[in-house]
Amino acid sequence: MSIKTAAIIGAGVAGLTAALSLARHGIRTEIVEQAPQLGEVGAGLQISPNASRILAQLGALDEIERHWAEPDEIRLASGVTLKPLAAVPTGELARKRWGAPYGVLHRSTLQQSLLAKVLHNPLCSLHLGCRVELPDRTEIERLIGLQPDLIVGADGVWSSVRKLIKDSPKVSFSGNIAWRFTTAAAEAPRFLDPVNVTAYLGPNSHLVAYPLKEIDGFNIVAIAAGIDPGETWSADGNAGQRALLLRQFSGWNGEICKLLASIEQATFWPLYEASSGRWQNGRDTVLIGDAAHAMMPFSAQGAAMAIEDAFELAGEVAGTLPLPEALSHFETARKARATRVRHRGSFNKFVYHAGGPVRFGRDLVLSLRSPQSLAGDLDWLYGYRARG
Repeated sequence: MSIKTAAIIGAGVAGLTAALSLARHGIRTEIVEQAPQLGEVGAGLQISPNASRILAQLGALDEIERHWAEPDEIRLASGVTLKPLAAVPTGELARKRWGAPYGVLHRSTLQQSLLAKVLHNPLCSLHLGCRVELPDRTEIERLIGLQPDLIVGADGVWSSVRKLIKDSPKVSFSGNIAWRFTTAAAEAPRFLDPVNVTAYLGPNSHLVAYPLKEIDGFNIVAIAAGIDPGETWSADGNAGQRALLLRQFSGWNGEICKLLASIEQATFWPLYEASSGRWQNGRDTVLIGDAAHAMMPFSAQGAAMAIEDAFELAGEVAGTLPLPEALSHFETARKARATRVRHRGSFNKFVYHAGGPVRFGRDLVLSLRSPQSLAGDLDWLYGYRARG
């Protein structure tokens, strides 16, 4: 083993998964989080088999499965007519084909399940309310009271640890924002599917809806062009921004427009993308999750990529290679994986937001694809087995 201790900056999904993954190899971790307590951030998320397999290995999946829902399918439908276009089977097929389940849940369910495992692990220590103002070793060592062998930047899009790495990625606003809100099942319009994930596709925008068992309702995300509110995880939409949202969906099905117009409480978050750049400093510091490769959510892989990063990083640094070589190997392997996922997301954006003649061609092609062939297209993504 090349290291004995690690400081992890950030206690989100990436940071907590990294702590459990490192502890699995006997490595002590000190987790530094600026928030005074870990509460709800975001709303629903999707956990695909490539990530749920890792959660099972970390002993966290059983608790999560008690709260999540497993859709039978991931459906694509027209946002104009509500007509079904295609479907990828999940449910039992996911367990059989990819060896792990596909579930939807509230982000806080995942975070609290990981947190409970961390708090009960003697090798993990959590420091809340500790902000890394000046990202350097001296500041980090002061906060945790020891000199770590490894510093892990799991602090998201606006990472401070990124500043410790020369030529690290830069982040920029994509021009798109994601509106998110929930609605109770009793108040939901009838077109919302109470079992499956459905992506409604339309010109220059799309909307994703799926059930959340924890709230007996639905999670709804609408992605379209918007104005950058600055460095924030979420912002409340003012009247002007809501009006812009309704204009962007004005040509959609009337039921969807009515749903968006009825929103009483909705927040949005700006979608940032990371450029290419170095993820590690060649010595003792590395980035994971959005800090390294923030990308558009068109493949629903944000949480999954963070979980994969954390698990594979632990496997690399717990091996026999010297730490600098282990970090270099991690960076090379994970960059290739993240790049492929990013390309898939770009393809999905083109397909989801198509308009005019391209939209008609898309609908025709999708209608000719069988569910099994669509599932086969995702074998490389959902069937991936991270090495930890």
